[in-house]
Amino acid sequence: MIILFDLDGTLIDSTDAILESFHNAFNVHNSGHPKDEEIKALIGYPLDVMFTDLGVDESLVWDFVTTYKEHYREISTQKTYLLESAREAIEQAAEFATLAIVTTKTGKYSQVLMEHFGLMDYFEVLIGREDVQNPKPHAEPILNALKKLNTNAKEIWMIGDTKLDLISAQNAGVNSIGVLSGYDDENTLKQFTDVIFSDAFEAVKHLKSRKISHTN
Repeated sequence: MIILFDLDGTLIDSTDAILESFHNAFNVHNSGHPKDEEIKALIGYPLDVMFTDLGVDESLVWDFVTTYKEHYREISTQKTYLLESAREAIEQAAEFATLAIVTTKTGKYSQVLMEHFGLMDYFEVLIGREDVQNPKPHAEPILNALKKLNTNAKEIWMIGDTKLDLISAQNAGVNSIGVLSGYDDENTLKQFTDVIFSDAFEAVKHLKSRKISHTN
């Protein structure tokens, strides 16, 4: 079995770091600030898409992205937290499955975060924004992860907290589980998967029991 994990809202909470980095970018570029709720509603999308949707002129978007990344790099480890039971979810999943991370975050920052938490060694592959041309909800991030894993596992599951994760799974032809620990609500997730749990740990327990029942 292969389990692909999203990061933000699925395993980690970097809301504070994200919001601070967005507001810093708007400060540096002397631009009017969006509300926190407007920013949070876009978490999961690529940064350029987020800044565009928040009203930044297309010609300035990549300047904002660069400023965001410079600040985020400085504060990310101090202002990012593991979600409750995320460590247990990863440790238990590693007992019966091959693990990978598929995120829209920058891959190198994601790796630093997971190393900071002492969890990177559990993952065989990490696919970040710079590893694909087409981020979630496109199939490419998941297909890239599977290509790097080079396995013929019969069961593949994507665990994520937003519709982007679930649509990406649909597009890639793999199973998906929605979790309620992040940014999209249950009604939104229900449109794209029949399997929803409170968090990644509950999702992993479900997959473990499924694997045991198939083995017996």
